Amino acid sequence: MRGQQRALRVVQWTTGNVGRRALRAVLRNPGLELVGCFAWSAEKAGRDIGELVGIDPVGVAATDDVEALLALTPDCVSYNPLWPDVDEMCRLLEAGINVCSTAGFITGRALGTDVVARLDAAARAGSVSLFGTGINPGFANLFALVSAGICDRVDRITVLESADASGYASADTQRSVGFAHDPAAPATAAMTEAGSAVFGDAVALMGDALGVELDEIAFEVEYARATRTMDLGFMEIPEGTVAGVSACWFGTVGERRLIECRVQWKMGEHMEPNWKLRHGYFVEVDGEPRVRSQLQVLPPRDWSEPDFMGLGMIMTAMPAVNAIPAVCAAPPGIVTHRDLPLVTAAGFANG
Repeated sequence: MRGQQRALRVVQWTTGNVGRRALRAVLRNPGLELVGCFAWSAEKAGRDIGELVGIDPVGVAATDDVEALLALTPDCVSYNPLWPDVDEMCRLLEAGINVCSTAGFITGRALGTDVVARLDAAARAGSVSLFGTGINPGFANLFALVSAGICDRVDRITVLESADASGYASADTQRSVGFAHDPAAPATAAMTEAGSAVFGDAVALMGDALGVELDEIAFEVEYARATRTMDLGFMEIPEGTVAGVSACWFGTVGERRLIECRVQWKMGEHMEPNWKLRHGYFVEVDGEPRVRSQLQVLPPRDWSEPDFMGLGMIMTAMPAVNAIPAVCAAPPGIVTHRDLPLVTAAGFANG
């Protein structure tokens, strides 16, 4: 690739829903060289990674031997577990390996100040960078900040993700944000807050990018109840339990909400209230001028997969994969979209 002396050596960390898409992308990009893959489960260790992600064998076997992966001296780990493992991440960073993550990490705020300090110190000790992103939070927040770039006054920025969540077939993920639980139980709201806390990271990122010190970052949620029991295949939503989540993380300046990161997720249509979905990512900037932006994602014309789940995994993985060259060139420490230059799909436009 122009401007890059050699292909960057990459280790793929897990081959779950997002990791499979990240791994395929790394293999396709001439500026990246896949040199290893971490197997989260023992039954995957020793198997060719092509087999694990549904493509032809590539001659690289997955392994659960972390020391063997460190010995490969990769430039970067494409890190795609469902949740971050701080000990694991520090080990990679201290070994001098950059980390591009989609594992519930944007600024680290949700993990606590002590953890942020530890991760940042690990990255600086290894003279490398840690970057977290995804489609939302991550790219959607960058999209909102770019949309506000034509304003000379910003009163409020709202980012909304409106989606039918039943296409994301991960029962653990869905239950972690409240689905299938009692909407009246205080523990359910606490669960949704904890499960979506990375959106508070996104609010902090946007405030930082706007040069504003937020007085408070807070959370609110309301639920829709299932009006009948729904079997989604990968999980069941019993009648009366949470079938819809409408949540908001927001940052205030004084009494004014300056930044809102909203989600409206539904599992099907049998619920009350039955909110009307908008299907996509929406930005509204109240200011001068007012700005409305929509990010609509459609399957390619030659799409052959049976459902749209694959699209969600691609657009979650790619903001991190595409950022690998920029992260490898970034100053040591925790970096965010604010710190990186323009990230493009370089390497994927050559057919």
